[in-house]
Amino acid sequence: MKNLTPKNSLLFCLCTLCSAFYEPVMGQTDIRLEKKWETPTTLKEPESVLFDAKSNVIYVSNINDPKAGKDGNGSIGRISPEGKILEVEWAIGGMDSPKGLGLSKGLLYVADLKKVVVIDTKTGKLVKTIEVEGAGMLNDITVDKKGIVYVSDSDNKKIYQIKNDKASVWLEKDFFQKPNGLLAYQNKFYMIDMNAGIFYEIDKKTKSLRKIAEGLQGGDGIAPIGDDFIISNWNGEVYYVWANGKTKKLLDTKAEHLNAADLIYLPEQNLLVVPTFYGNTAVAYKVIKE
Repeated sequence: MKNLTPKNSLLFCLCTLCSAFYEPVMGQTDIRLEKKWETPTTLKEPESVLFDAKSNVIYVSNINDPKAGKDGNGSIGRISPEGKILEVEWAIGGMDSPKGLGLSKGLLYVADLKKVVVIDTKTGKLVKTIEVEGAGMLNDITVDKKGIVYVSDSDNKKIYQIKNDKASVWLEKDFFQKPNGLLAYQNKFYMIDMNAGIFYEIDKKTKSLRKIAEGLQGGDGIAPIGDDFIISNWNGEVYYVWANGKTKKLLDTKAEHLNAADLIYLPEQNLLVVPTFYGNTAVAYKVIKE
């Protein structure tokens, strides 16, 4: 390297400093969404979607009047990966306000206010109801590789664990504000605190928490994409979150009064599916990395 004069030395330092800050920003500008399809507006306040690879269908939870609460008119619908609605109400009965969905051994687990409803995916029939004593509002569900079910209680700031059809408190922290989205993925566990806007990794053995990203108020669903994540904001935003905590807004539908609820990402199809809640549709996007 040639010798630097004081003037050149200062310029070199400034350029180096700028590049250090600019490089992550550049890394955040190469991802965007391209709309592929949108279902008709016949879904009934869809809150969550979940892909069943074995049946090649996407399940969708229909709250059907979120203000009514315990009314018995919640349902589960099914749509194809191409966006065709197969059944608006494939599974009915025994559900009040179905939200998060989880899948294990041919059974669909549904978070429903103060209970978890279990549905046979072959028949669409309710096979059992698991009561969660003391629950406030059960919200999201995830299932780990061992088949253990986890469900968030947004009102009571807890995460429950369901083993052998019995629910028990798995994690409770005073500083939680509104735990919502859950994800068991690659032997790790993740949670988004909706009101605090903090995305955590949780050690399943020690229950210690590590902040991955902040500033995600309204955070709802978590979808893994390689080593990174896509997180929805219920108010109508979708964010890409790198493993290092950097974030980029990919979608904003607040002006259209469309929500972005509990989403999924289908890696084989490179397809992100977002339920719009009050919009009564599910919308799919291709994730483009340039």
